[in-house]
Amino acid sequence: MLLSDGTGLSRLAKALAGVALIGMLAGCQVRPLYSTPGGTEGKLASISISEAGDRVEQQVRNDLIFLFAGGAGEPQNAVYHLEMDVTVRTVGVLNDVRDDIARSGRVTVTADYNLTRADSGETLASGKRSAVAMVDFPAQEFAKLRAVRDAENRGARELAELIRADVASALARR
Repeated sequence: MLLSDGTGLSRLAKALAGVALIGMLAGCQVRPLYSTPGGTEGKLASISISEAGDRVEQQVRNDLIFLFAGGAGEPQNAVYHLEMDVTVRTVGVLNDVRDDIARSGRVTVTADYNLTRADSGETLASGKRSAVAMVDFPAQEFAKLRAVRDAENRGARELAELIRADVASALARR
């Protein structure tokens, strides 16, 4: 009787499909990247960063130290080591036709980075990231230098956030 009219079979098939769907969804694990239960924050706080070679690299380094440890500073016994090489390039993009002087430009801050385990030297993540900050060049020379420095700081801060996201993603998979 259950199979004779077809309605019982379709109900049974729908119920089985529903149970299978619930079972598949129960296997999915969606969690925030920076959540505490995964331990990503603790792993980020145990990263040491290479020494800086110039002012912009120091700015990126300082921003990363703050982003990794939340203001607590570098760890004494680091589990991971982040090696960075930061370069800066300033280019004028809009020239004034009358005097052929750049009135605005862009500052590109680029970093090559490599995250390794401190004990074994195993590479966990590596890459190259860039951040661009736009800048206006005023007529006064000091104002122009200050505008370029501010653009370098903005680019360094954005670059640090990009590197933190990459490193957090790599450590979350471990």
